Amino acid sequence: MAWLHIRAPQGAVPSARSTCVCGRDRHAVGRDKVLALIEDHTAHRGTCALRNGERKKAG
Repeated sequence: MAWLHIRAPQGAVPSARSTCVCGRDRHAVGRDKVLALIEDHTAHRGTCALRNGERKKAG
């Protein structure tokens, strides 16, 4: 599983954290960095070996 947690309180700087069962844990602060992390998180969901069944194939 992969999680994306975004905090964007009104009038404050947004932040986000992307985590995955594979051990991935990334954090971003600021609008542009949060938007980049959202794109990166989406790409990771499609390429993560643990999320896409390669772990099952190997075991």
